Amino acid sequence: MSETTEPNVGTFTLADPLTTEPPTPVEVPEHGEWQLPNGFAWVFPGEGNNGLVRPVIMADGFNLGRSELDKLYQGLEGGHPFISELRRRGRDVILLGFEERSASILDNAQTAQAAVMRAVAEQQGDARLVVGGFSMGGIVTRYALAKMEMQRMDHRTALYFSYDSPHRGASIPVGVQAFSYFIPFANDFARQMDSPAARQMLWRHYDKDTGKIGVAPERTEFLDALNRVGGWPRIPRTIAVANGRADGVGLPDVKPGEVALRIDGIYPGTTFYTQDQGADVTAAYLNRRFPKAEKTITTSDFPELDGAPGGTLHTYKILAEAMRKLGGTVDLRHEEVCFVPSVSAVAVRDIETQKDLYTNIDDLAPEESELDDYLCSSTTTAHTAITEELCAWLLARLPD
Repeated sequence: MSETTEPNVGTFTLADPLTTEPPTPVEVPEHGEWQLPNGFAWVFPGEGNNGLVRPVIMADGFNLGRSELDKLYQGLEGGHPFISELRRRGRDVILLGFEERSASILDNAQTAQAAVMRAVAEQQGDARLVVGGFSMGGIVTRYALAKMEMQRMDHRTALYFSYDSPHRGASIPVGVQAFSYFIPFANDFARQMDSPAARQMLWRHYDKDTGKIGVAPERTEFLDALNRVGGWPRIPRTIAVANGRADGVGLPDVKPGEVALRIDGIYPGTTFYTQDQGADVTAAYLNRRFPKAEKTITTSDFPELDGAPGGTLHTYKILAEAMRKLGGTVDLRHEEVCFVPSVSAVAVRDIETQKDLYTNIDDLAPEESELDDYLCSSTTTAHTAITEELCAWLLARLPD
Protein backbone atom coordinates (compact mmCIF):
# COMPACT_ATOMS: atom_id res chain seq x y z
CA MET A 1 0.00 0.00 0.00
CA SER A 2 1.31 3.44 -0.89
CA GLU A 3 1.96 5.89 1.91
CA THR A 4 -0.27 8.37 0.12
CA THR A 5 -3.40 6.23 -0.20
CA GLU A 6 -5.89 4.61 2.10
CA PRO A 7 -6.70 0.91 1.79
CA ASN A 8 -9.79 0.12 -0.23
CA VAL A 9 -12.90 0.21 1.92
CA GLY A 10 -14.31 -2.82 0.13
CA THR A 11 -17.90 -3.45 -0.83
CA PHE A 12 -19.73 -3.13 2.49
CA THR A 13 -23.17 -1.57 2.68
CA LEU A 14 -25.71 -1.14 5.47
CA ALA A 15 -27.86 -4.24 4.97
CA ASP A 16 -30.76 -5.47 7.07
CA PRO A 17 -31.03 -9.11 8.27
CA LEU A 18 -33.24 -10.10 5.33
CA THR A 19 -30.54 -9.26 2.79
CA THR A 20 -27.48 -10.68 4.54
CA GLU A 21 -26.08 -14.19 4.34
CA PRO A 22 -27.87 -16.32 6.96
CA PRO A 23 -25.71 -18.21 9.47
CA THR A 24 -27.38 -21.47 8.46
CA PRO A 25 -28.39 -21.61 4.80
CA VAL A 26 -31.95 -22.67 4.01
CA GLU A 27 -32.60 -24.61 0.83
CA VAL A 28 -34.70 -22.64 -1.64
CA PRO A 29 -37.33 -24.94 -3.21
CA GLU A 30 -38.18 -25.07 -6.89
CA HIS A 31 -40.05 -22.04 -8.14
CA GLY A 32 -41.15 -20.21 -11.25
CA GLU A 33 -39.65 -16.91 -12.33
CA TRP A 34 -41.21 -13.82 -13.89
CA GLN A 35 -39.24 -11.20 -15.80
CA LEU A 36 -40.68 -7.76 -15.07
CA PRO A 37 -39.81 -4.16 -15.97
CA ASN A 38 -36.83 -3.17 -13.78
CA GLY A 39 -37.13 -6.39 -11.83
CA PHE A 40 -38.22 -10.00 -11.50
CA ALA A 41 -40.16 -12.32 -9.22
CA TRP A 42 -39.91 -15.85 -7.88
CA VAL A 43 -43.20 -17.73 -7.61
CA PHE A 44 -43.71 -20.46 -5.00
CA PRO A 45 -47.10 -22.22 -5.36
CA GLY A 46 -49.21 -22.91 -2.32
CA GLU A 47 -49.76 -26.48 -1.19
CA GLY A 48 -52.32 -28.23 -3.36
CA ASN A 49 -52.49 -25.42 -5.92
CA ASN A 50 -52.19 -26.08 -9.62
CA GLY A 51 -51.38 -22.65 -10.96
CA LEU A 52 -51.79 -19.29 -9.29
CA VAL A 53 -54.80 -19.35 -6.95
CA ARG A 54 -54.27 -17.16 -3.85
CA PRO A 55 -51.33 -14.82 -4.56
CA VAL A 56 -49.32 -13.03 -1.87
CA ILE A 57 -46.85 -10.54 -3.38
CA MET A 58 -44.00 -9.54 -1.05
CA ALA A 59 -41.47 -6.92 -2.18
CA ASP A 60 -37.79 -6.76 -1.31
CA GLY A 61 -36.36 -3.82 0.63
CA PHE A 62 -33.50 -1.33 0.40
CA ASN A 63 -29.88 -2.11 -0.37
CA LEU A 64 -27.42 -1.55 -3.19
CA GLY A 65 -27.60 -3.60 -6.37
CA ARG A 66 -29.88 -6.31 -7.68
CA SER A 67 -32.20 -8.16 -5.34
CA GLU A 68 -30.83 -11.46 -4.08
CA LEU A 69 -34.05 -13.38 -3.66
CA ASP A 70 -32.27 -16.46 -2.40
CA LYS A 71 -31.12 -14.45 0.62
CA LEU A 72 -34.56 -12.88 0.98
CA TYR A 73 -36.16 -16.34 0.97
CA GLN A 74 -33.70 -17.58 3.59
CA GLY A 75 -34.29 -14.49 5.72
CA LEU A 76 -38.02 -15.15 5.62
CA GLU A 77 -37.53 -18.78 6.63
CA GLY A 78 -34.43 -18.80 8.84
CA GLY A 79 -35.79 -17.37 12.09
CA HIS A 80 -39.44 -18.27 11.64
CA PRO A 81 -40.85 -20.23 8.65
CA PHE A 82 -43.06 -17.45 7.27
CA ILE A 83 -43.09 -18.54 3.61
CA SER A 84 -43.64 -22.19 4.51
CA GLU A 85 -46.61 -21.29 6.68
CA LEU A 86 -48.13 -19.14 3.95
CA ARG A 87 -47.77 -21.98 1.45
CA ARG A 88 -49.14 -24.53 3.92
CA ARG A 89 -52.26 -22.38 4.10
CA GLY A 90 -52.65 -22.52 0.33
CA ARG A 91 -51.10 -19.12 -0.42
CA ASP A 92 -48.96 -18.68 -3.52
CA VAL A 93 -45.92 -16.66 -2.48
CA ILE A 94 -44.48 -14.22 -5.02
CA LEU A 95 -41.17 -12.68 -3.95
CA LEU A 96 -40.65 -9.43 -5.84
CA GLY A 97 -37.11 -8.29 -6.60
CA PHE A 98 -35.60 -5.26 -8.31
CA GLU A 99 -32.73 -4.82 -10.73
CA GLU A 100 -31.53 -1.96 -8.53
CA ARG A 101 -32.81 -1.84 -4.98
CA SER A 102 -31.46 1.66 -4.45
CA ALA A 103 -33.30 3.08 -7.49
CA SER A 104 -36.13 5.57 -7.10
CA ILE A 105 -39.18 4.23 -5.28
CA LEU A 106 -41.25 5.57 -8.17
CA ASP A 107 -39.27 3.47 -10.67
CA ASN A 108 -39.45 0.29 -8.61
CA ALA A 109 -43.17 0.85 -8.11
CA GLN A 110 -43.51 0.14 -11.85
CA THR A 111 -42.09 -3.32 -11.16
CA ALA A 112 -44.61 -3.84 -8.37
CA GLN A 113 -47.46 -2.73 -10.61
CA ALA A 114 -46.35 -5.16 -13.33
CA ALA A 115 -46.23 -8.00 -10.79
CA VAL A 116 -49.76 -7.23 -9.61
CA MET A 117 -51.09 -7.12 -13.16
CA ARG A 118 -49.41 -10.40 -14.07
CA ALA A 119 -50.80 -12.07 -10.96
CA VAL A 120 -54.28 -10.83 -11.82
CA ALA A 121 -53.93 -12.05 -15.42
CA GLU A 122 -52.66 -15.53 -14.49
CA GLN A 123 -54.76 -16.16 -11.41
CA GLN A 124 -57.32 -18.95 -11.32
CA GLY A 125 -60.48 -18.24 -9.37
CA ASP A 126 -61.57 -15.01 -7.74
CA ALA A 127 -59.56 -14.82 -4.51
CA ARG A 128 -58.29 -11.28 -4.00
CA LEU A 129 -54.58 -10.55 -3.67
CA VAL A 130 -52.39 -9.73 -0.69
CA VAL A 131 -49.68 -7.20 -1.58
CA GLY A 132 -46.97 -5.63 0.57
CA GLY A 133 -43.32 -5.65 1.40
CA PHE A 134 -40.46 -5.41 3.82
CA SER A 135 -38.79 -2.13 4.73
CA MET A 136 -38.75 -0.01 1.57
CA GLY A 137 -40.66 -2.76 -0.25
CA GLY A 138 -43.67 -1.70 1.79
CA ILE A 139 -43.33 1.86 0.52
CA VAL A 140 -42.86 0.70 -3.08
CA THR A 141 -46.05 -1.40 -3.00
CA ARG A 142 -47.97 1.29 -1.12
CA TYR A 143 -47.24 3.80 -3.89
CA ALA A 144 -47.87 1.26 -6.66
CA LEU A 145 -51.35 0.31 -5.39
CA ALA A 146 -52.32 3.92 -4.72
CA LYS A 147 -51.23 4.96 -8.21
CA MET A 148 -53.15 2.08 -9.78
CA GLU A 149 -56.28 3.23 -8.00
CA MET A 150 -55.77 6.81 -9.19
CA GLN A 151 -55.47 5.46 -12.75
CA ARG A 152 -58.58 3.31 -12.17
CA MET A 153 -56.70 0.09 -12.69
CA ASP A 154 -58.20 -2.92 -10.90
CA HIS A 155 -55.44 -4.33 -8.67
CA ARG A 156 -57.85 -6.84 -7.09
CA THR A 157 -56.06 -6.46 -3.78
CA ALA A 158 -57.90 -7.15 -0.52
CA LEU A 159 -55.01 -6.56 1.90
CA TYR A 160 -51.94 -4.32 1.85
CA PHE A 161 -49.27 -4.90 4.49
CA SER A 162 -45.91 -3.43 5.39
CA TYR A 163 -43.22 -4.94 7.59
CA ASP A 164 -41.17 -2.30 9.44
CA SER A 165 -41.48 0.13 6.54
CA PRO A 166 -40.39 3.78 7.02
CA HIS A 167 -43.74 5.45 6.29
CA ARG A 168 -42.61 8.63 8.06
CA GLY A 169 -38.90 8.23 7.29
CA ALA A 170 -35.88 6.25 8.45
CA SER A 171 -32.66 7.29 10.16
CA ILE A 172 -29.02 6.62 9.38
CA PRO A 173 -26.75 8.75 11.61
CA VAL A 174 -25.60 11.77 9.62
CA GLY A 175 -22.02 11.25 10.79
CA VAL A 176 -22.07 7.79 9.22
CA GLN A 177 -23.53 9.23 6.02
CA ALA A 178 -20.80 11.89 5.93
CA PHE A 179 -18.09 9.28 6.51
CA SER A 180 -19.12 7.40 3.37
CA TYR A 181 -18.12 10.46 1.31
CA PHE A 182 -15.06 11.17 3.47
CA ILE A 183 -13.49 7.96 2.20
CA PRO A 184 -11.19 9.36 -0.52
CA PHE A 185 -12.30 7.17 -3.41
CA ALA A 186 -15.48 5.81 -4.92
CA ASN A 187 -17.06 3.09 -2.78
CA ASP A 188 -20.30 1.11 -2.53
CA PHE A 189 -21.18 2.61 0.84
CA ALA A 190 -21.16 6.14 -0.61
CA ARG A 191 -23.18 5.01 -3.61
CA GLN A 192 -25.76 3.51 -1.27
CA MET A 193 -26.01 6.66 0.86
CA ASP A 194 -26.28 8.91 -2.21
CA SER A 195 -28.79 6.71 -4.06
CA PRO A 196 -32.28 7.91 -5.05
CA ALA A 197 -33.93 5.50 -2.61
CA ALA A 198 -31.78 6.65 0.32
CA ARG A 199 -32.51 10.28 -0.47
CA GLN A 200 -36.24 9.51 -0.61
CA MET A 201 -36.32 7.36 2.53
CA LEU A 202 -34.11 9.16 5.05
CA TRP A 203 -35.72 11.83 7.20
CA ARG A 204 -32.45 13.82 7.02
CA HIS A 205 -29.73 13.44 4.41
CA TYR A 206 -26.10 14.61 4.38
CA ASP A 207 -25.37 16.31 1.07
CA LYS A 208 -21.91 15.34 -0.15
CA ASP A 209 -21.56 18.45 -2.33
CA THR A 210 -22.61 21.13 0.13
CA GLY A 211 -21.93 19.41 3.44
CA LYS A 212 -25.37 20.50 4.58
CA ILE A 213 -27.83 18.31 6.47
CA GLY A 214 -31.49 18.54 5.59
CA VAL A 215 -34.44 17.03 3.80
CA ALA A 216 -33.22 15.86 0.41
CA PRO A 217 -35.07 17.35 -2.59
CA GLU A 218 -35.77 13.79 -3.72
CA ARG A 219 -37.64 13.11 -0.48
CA THR A 220 -39.79 16.21 -0.91
CA GLU A 221 -40.53 15.24 -4.52
CA PHE A 222 -41.41 11.67 -3.52
CA LEU A 223 -43.75 12.79 -0.73
CA ASP A 224 -45.43 15.15 -3.20
CA ALA A 225 -45.83 12.27 -5.68
CA LEU A 226 -47.28 10.08 -2.92
CA ASN A 227 -49.76 12.79 -2.00
CA ARG A 228 -50.83 13.15 -5.63
CA VAL A 229 -51.95 9.51 -5.68
CA GLY A 230 -53.84 9.86 -2.40
CA GLY A 231 -51.11 8.76 0.00
CA TRP A 232 -52.43 5.24 0.48
CA PRO A 233 -54.42 2.64 -1.44
CA ARG A 234 -58.04 2.99 -0.32
CA ILE A 235 -59.60 -0.21 -1.62
CA PRO A 236 -57.61 -2.81 0.34
CA ARG A 237 -57.44 -3.05 4.11
CA THR A 238 -54.08 -1.55 5.19
CA ILE A 239 -52.06 -3.08 8.02
CA ALA A 240 -48.47 -2.88 9.28
CA VAL A 241 -46.09 -4.33 11.83
CA ALA A 242 -43.13 -2.65 13.51
CA ASN A 243 -40.00 -4.29 14.88
CA GLY A 244 -39.85 -1.63 17.58
CA ARG A 245 -41.88 -1.35 20.74
CA ALA A 246 -45.11 0.60 21.21
CA ASP A 247 -44.63 1.77 24.80
CA GLY A 248 -42.19 4.59 24.06
CA VAL A 249 -39.22 2.61 25.38
CA GLY A 250 -36.21 2.60 23.11
CA LEU A 251 -32.76 1.06 23.36
CA PRO A 252 -31.86 1.33 27.06
CA ASP A 253 -28.10 1.04 26.50
CA VAL A 254 -27.94 3.77 23.85
CA LYS A 255 -27.73 7.05 25.73
CA PRO A 256 -27.49 10.35 23.82
CA GLY A 257 -24.12 12.02 23.35
CA GLU A 258 -22.01 8.93 24.02
CA VAL A 259 -19.19 7.54 21.90
CA ALA A 260 -20.66 4.88 19.64
CA LEU A 261 -17.52 4.01 17.67
CA ARG A 262 -13.93 5.24 17.55
CA ILE A 263 -11.55 4.29 14.76
CA ASP A 264 -7.77 4.49 14.95
CA GLY A 265 -5.01 3.51 12.58
CA ILE A 266 -6.44 4.13 9.14
CA TYR A 267 -8.75 7.00 10.14
CA PRO A 268 -7.02 8.10 13.38
CA GLY A 269 -9.32 9.49 16.00
CA THR A 270 -12.45 9.28 13.86
CA THR A 271 -15.30 9.17 16.36
CA PHE A 272 -19.06 8.78 16.04
CA TYR A 273 -21.42 9.87 18.80
CA THR A 274 -24.98 8.81 19.55
CA GLN A 275 -27.42 11.51 18.54
CA ASP A 276 -28.21 14.12 21.18
CA GLN A 277 -30.61 17.04 21.33
CA GLY A 278 -29.56 20.68 21.26
CA ALA A 279 -27.79 23.14 18.97
CA ASP A 280 -24.41 22.52 17.34
CA VAL A 281 -24.18 19.00 18.73
CA THR A 282 -21.17 17.00 17.54
CA ALA A 283 -22.39 13.91 15.71
CA ALA A 284 -18.99 12.79 14.42
CA TYR A 285 -15.37 13.83 14.14
CA LEU A 286 -13.76 12.55 10.94
CA ASN A 287 -10.03 12.38 10.31
CA ARG A 288 -7.96 10.78 7.58
CA ARG A 289 -4.28 10.64 6.75
CA PHE A 290 -4.18 10.63 2.94
CA PRO A 291 -5.09 13.09 1.60
CA LYS A 292 -4.95 14.78 4.96
CA ALA A 293 -8.32 16.08 6.07
CA GLU A 294 -10.52 16.43 9.11
CA LYS A 295 -14.13 17.41 9.56
CA THR A 296 -16.59 17.81 12.40
CA ILE A 297 -20.23 16.95 11.68
CA THR A 298 -22.74 18.82 13.83
CA THR A 299 -26.51 18.78 14.12
CA SER A 300 -29.06 21.17 15.56
CA ASP A 301 -32.56 20.45 16.82
CA PHE A 302 -32.39 16.70 16.24
CA PRO A 303 -34.26 14.35 18.59
CA GLU A 304 -32.46 11.41 20.20
CA LEU A 305 -32.82 9.15 17.18
CA ASP A 306 -30.21 6.49 17.83
CA GLY A 307 -31.82 5.21 21.01
CA ALA A 308 -35.43 5.70 19.92
CA PRO A 309 -38.08 2.97 19.94
CA GLY A 310 -37.88 1.17 16.62
CA GLY A 311 -36.44 -1.60 14.50
CA THR A 312 -32.67 -1.60 14.86
CA LEU A 313 -29.81 -1.80 12.39
CA HIS A 314 -26.28 -2.93 13.27
CA THR A 315 -25.00 0.31 11.76
CA TYR A 316 -21.88 0.74 13.87
CA LYS A 317 -21.08 -2.97 14.00
CA ILE A 318 -21.12 -3.15 10.19
CA LEU A 319 -18.90 -0.07 9.96
CA ALA A 320 -16.54 -1.32 12.67
CA GLU A 321 -16.11 -4.72 11.02
CA ALA A 322 -15.33 -3.07 7.69
CA MET A 323 -12.67 -0.86 9.29
CA ARG A 324 -11.22 -3.78 11.24
CA LYS A 325 -10.81 -5.81 8.04
CA LEU A 326 -8.80 -2.93 6.62
CA GLY A 327 -6.37 -3.09 9.53
CA GLY A 328 -7.90 -0.38 11.65
CA THR A 329 -8.31 -0.44 15.40
CA VAL A 330 -11.88 0.03 16.58
CA ASP A 331 -13.49 0.80 19.90
CA LEU A 332 -17.11 -0.23 19.39
CA ARG A 333 -19.41 0.88 22.20
CA HIS A 334 -22.83 0.58 20.52
CA GLU A 335 -23.37 -1.99 17.77
CA GLU A 336 -26.89 -1.01 16.81
CA VAL A 337 -29.11 2.04 16.63
CA CYS A 338 -32.72 2.71 15.69
CA PHE A 339 -33.26 2.62 11.93
CA VAL A 340 -37.06 2.72 11.49
CA PRO A 341 -38.77 4.33 14.48
CA SER A 342 -41.94 2.59 15.66
CA VAL A 343 -44.04 5.71 15.07
CA SER A 344 -42.84 5.74 11.46
CA ALA A 345 -43.47 2.04 10.86
CA VAL A 346 -47.10 2.28 11.99
CA ALA A 347 -47.67 5.81 10.61
CA VAL A 348 -48.84 7.53 13.79
CA ARG A 349 -46.31 10.37 14.14
CA ASP A 350 -43.53 12.13 12.27
CA ILE A 351 -40.05 11.75 13.74
CA GLU A 352 -38.84 15.37 13.82
CA THR A 353 -39.40 15.99 17.55
CA GLN A 354 -38.45 14.17 20.71
CA LYS A 355 -42.08 14.08 21.87
CA ASP A 356 -43.36 12.48 18.69
CA LEU A 357 -40.43 10.10 18.29
CA TYR A 358 -40.87 8.69 21.80
CA THR A 359 -44.68 8.69 21.76
CA ASN A 360 -46.30 5.92 23.76
CA ILE A 361 -48.27 4.38 20.92
CA ASP A 362 -50.19 2.17 23.34
CA ASP A 363 -51.85 5.32 24.72
CA LEU A 364 -53.09 6.49 21.31
CA ALA A 365 -56.50 5.89 19.83
CA PRO A 366 -56.21 3.45 16.89
CA GLU A 367 -57.59 6.02 14.46
CA GLU A 368 -54.51 8.21 14.97
CA SER A 369 -52.66 5.87 12.62
CA GLU A 370 -53.10 6.27 8.87
CA LEU A 371 -53.43 2.47 8.76
CA ASP A 372 -56.49 0.34 9.44
CA ASP A 373 -54.61 -1.81 11.94
CA TYR A 374 -51.07 -2.33 13.21
CA LEU A 375 -48.93 -4.18 15.71
CA CYS A 376 -45.65 -3.20 17.35
CA SER A 377 -43.24 -5.79 18.68
CA SER A 378 -43.41 -6.55 22.40
CA THR A 379 -39.60 -6.31 22.52
CA THR A 380 -37.09 -4.34 20.47
CA THR A 381 -36.00 -6.44 17.50
CA ALA A 382 -33.80 -5.96 14.46
CA HIS A 383 -35.23 -4.13 11.48
CA THR A 384 -37.30 -6.59 9.39
CA ALA A 385 -36.52 -9.46 11.77
CA ILE A 386 -39.07 -12.19 11.07
CA THR A 387 -40.54 -13.06 14.45
CA GLU A 388 -43.28 -15.49 15.40
CA GLU A 389 -45.21 -12.71 17.15
CA LEU A 390 -45.38 -10.41 14.12
CA CYS A 391 -45.90 -13.19 11.57
CA ALA A 392 -48.73 -14.79 13.56
CA TRP A 393 -50.50 -11.43 13.70
CA LEU A 394 -50.14 -10.96 9.95
CA LEU A 395 -51.30 -14.49 9.16
CA ALA A 396 -54.38 -14.06 11.32
CA ARG A 397 -55.41 -11.06 9.21
CA LEU A 398 -55.15 -12.62 5.78
CA PRO A 399 -58.41 -12.43 3.85
CA ASP A 400 -60.40 -15.61 3.22
